[in-house]
Amino acid sequence: MSALYRWNSDDGAWEESQRSAATVAVADSWLLEQGRTTRLDLHRERFLASAAELDGASDTVPAWDALAPLMPQLGRWFPRVDLLSDGQLSFALRPAPPRAPTVVAWLIPEPDPRLLPRRKGPELELLDELRGQAREHGAGEAVLSDSEGLLLEGAYSSLLWWEGETLCAVPDDAPVLPGITRRLLLEIAAEDGTEVRYKHPAPRELDGCEIWLVGSLHGIRAVSQWAGEGLQAGAATRAPAWQQRLDQLQG
Repeated sequence: MSALYRWNSDDGAWEESQRSAATVAVADSWLLEQGRTTRLDLHRERFLASAAELDGASDTVPAWDALAPLMPQLGRWFPRVDLLSDGQLSFALRPAPPRAPTVVAWLIPEPDPRLLPRRKGPELELLDELRGQAREHGAGEAVLSDSEGLLLEGAYSSLLWWEGETLCAVPDDAPVLPGITRRLLLEIAAEDGTEVRYKHPAPRELDGCEIWLVGSLHGIRAVSQWAGEGLQAGAATRAPAWQQRLDQLQG
């Protein structure tokens, strides 16, 4: 069962609340399994950085530090913290769906419509609409491209792919969300000595490659099929072992 809380700055505590009419300015979410998370500190860091850009950081540090009692030690959850347009902070405790190791991808036909791609929160409704369009095409994730047709990321996931023995990603300064799971996988690659290449790929360059759409909820989802693109998805030979490495980071 979901639960919603609002931060009471006067009492310095989270209290049960109803959904607000205010819009979301900054958001972050993570997977919580049996009381364990993967690098929650990085989600906190990303949220605080975005909040600081909006002069909304005054209550975010104590609010984050007070989250622990609200997070269950049993079950699978997908909590989310929001900084709202009225300056309030909210926390939603939501059940997490089962992990999906694969996904059908759909490339949206127009360029990325987002205005703030590097901040999670203000365009969540737009991303929900894009994912809804993907479902209409029999896909589970919408993939975004720039004005030149070069791939960027999924609506709710970062894009990684393999070219031979090389793990590839779009450049860090691309107009994409600084994905936590993407960061962790690239760190694993560095630890293992796996070559990493940064580039902006055209869709045809990924034909036959092992492609991952990664995020905190599902970890690695290997693309099993492209909906309507005429592209072939390569076999996900590496994904299971790398997912195990991610799972080992839970604490």
